[in-house]
Amino acid sequence: MKQLVLATANAHKVIEFQRILNELIPDLELIAASSFPGVPEVSETGATFAENALLKARAISEFTKLPALADDSGLCVECLSGSPGIYSARYASPTSNDAQNVEKILKEIEDVETDLLGAHFECALAFVDLSENIELVVDGVMQGSLIKEVRGKNGFGYDPIFVPQGLSQTSAEISNSEKDQLSHRGKALRKMAVILSQLDFA
Repeated sequence: MKQLVLATANAHKVIEFQRILNELIPDLELIAASSFPGVPEVSETGATFAENALLKARAISEFTKLPALADDSGLCVECLSGSPGIYSARYASPTSNDAQNVEKILKEIEDVETDLLGAHFECALAFVDLSENIELVVDGVMQGSLIKEVRGKNGFGYDPIFVPQGLSQTSAEISNSEKDQLSHRGKALRKMAVILSQLDFA
């Protein structure tokens, strides 16, 4: 059985990665990076989602000596010129939590017309296996729009204020299985699963 380290400190993402990849590649062992004592915290100094994802995957692959999978993802709001983008996780402040980030967005859009609240979630997913000199990145996008109130509890990040295109519910009001089919990470993970299978990870 092949082992793959999930290079994220976000417990919600670990659960999501495991839920989706375990179904697509049942005999792939997924290990959270936090399982390794002394695992480094990687600074996200890249200018794009892809650069940040690669930084994290490289660092964790080097530290663990195993292949690593990392994502960088975020919310891009049209009326805010694409913000918060790569700063989504720390939009309100360097130490902000989900609720504080959502509150900041809601304040920024409170006077914006509803039909101007187009937005999308974007995910860059990087796979790095330093032992085999392999680096690659795939992406996924979920289109939708924002609402001006928090709705739903089955999600994290900006899910409670984001309505996926074609739905009336927020990402925090739909089931995990429905979200996995629509979400930016779900799309990127399905692309990556095909590649991992070709690399004999299945």
